Amino acid sequence: MGALYDRGVIDLRLVREHPDVVRASQRARGADESRVDALLAADEARRAAVKRGDDLRAEQKAASQAVKGASAEERPAVLERARALAAQVKEAEEAQRAADAALRAAHLAIPNVVHDDVPPGGEDDAVTLRTVGEVPSCDFEVRDHLQIGEALGAIDTERGAKVSGARFYFLTGPGALLEFALAQLAISRAVAAGFTPVVAPALVKPEAMEGTGFLGEHDEEVYKVERDDLYLVGTSEVALAGMRMNEVLDLSAGPLRYAGWSSCFRREAGSYGKDTRGIIRVHWFDKVEMFSFCRPEEAAAEHLRLLAWEEEFLQALELPYRVVDIAAGDLGTSAARKYDIEAWFPSQGTYRELTSTSDCTTFQARRLAIRYRDEEGRPQTAATLNGTLCAIARTIACLLEVHQRADGSVHVPAALRPWLGGHEVLTPGMTLAAPVPA
Repeated sequence: MGALYDRGVIDLRLVREHPDVVRASQRARGADESRVDALLAADEARRAAVKRGDDLRAEQKAASQAVKGASAEERPAVLERARALAAQVKEAEEAQRAADAALRAAHLAIPNVVHDDVPPGGEDDAVTLRTVGEVPSCDFEVRDHLQIGEALGAIDTERGAKVSGARFYFLTGPGALLEFALAQLAISRAVAAGFTPVVAPALVKPEAMEGTGFLGEHDEEVYKVERDDLYLVGTSEVALAGMRMNEVLDLSAGPLRYAGWSSCFRREAGSYGKDTRGIIRVHWFDKVEMFSFCRPEEAAAEHLRLLAWEEEFLQALELPYRVVDIAAGDLGTSAARKYDIEAWFPSQGTYRELTSTSDCTTFQARRLAIRYRDEEGRPQTAATLNGTLCAIARTIACLLEVHQRADGSVHVPAALRPWLGGHEVLTPGMTLAAPVPA
């Protein structure tokens, strides 16, 4: 798709000049192709409304000038003509506002154009690119993370449900320390890789949610605080993107990279009966998210860098995993391509998603008016990418399962020990020393 792909679906020039490219993307996603024709019609209607308004304003201006030079006999008719044109201009401006709203609605209804190399199909059609690490072989009865966590005094879902309802939990004792250890490890590694650390707000305005593509078809997944017209984020990606909206970035030295920590909230609509046990699929969790702003031509390489940093993090945690290329029908609204990393969960005997990274090309930045200046000083739309470095609750679940031992203890990966008092093993009933890294 080349340069056409770089411009992204939000660029109306692509839709006008190459509608078949966008229709093909819609087909690949299993989405409605007729939305492309609806957008083209709305675009044409808006341009016609703008032209009519401009023409009438020009006539109104000429009529106003004519009043000044009209004779006494001509003046009443000329004034009446000017008044009639003023009313028509007002009607045309109202029609243009309606056309603008219709165009915006049609525009927002079309997701990003998928990359040419994205696998076709849906959720079950992701392509495994590589498998890393050895799946543990246990000569004892494998326990799931909740059994292990309860024995360690690390996870309490019963009291979480008592206080907040289903899919909530408490992390206690070693569970709480694991949370802090993972956050510290993730942030320290991100900073070493050149990311600016950010503690991001978990409540954002509607324009940030809409601009990043999390409203519309995703409404049911989102918590909204109606009284204040604010949304709880499902990922700090929203706040990190919104942080630079309506700005011109300096990308002369390369991508701008942020590592955001925030609590995340997801209603998990449509997941009734799925992963109800433990802390794999929950309504609230904390996360460290990588986010990059770069030039569109740098996005593909930046995407692979984000993926590499995710892999290095899981390798530091000594977790076996596989990397999968997500199929078009399973991509989110903003993503043109997405890689997931699925780690091994022994209790389920399968790999489950632990992190993901998405190339959103210019889709989000165009909505949020995030630009940079090219070599000639001209403003251009930036590209945005995101990647989960650590979704903490699910990572704790995976750690407990992969590193469990027959006696109920859990091996602590060397990378986490500085924040866990140097302990190599977690055991039921143990007293943890204060985690003070050297």
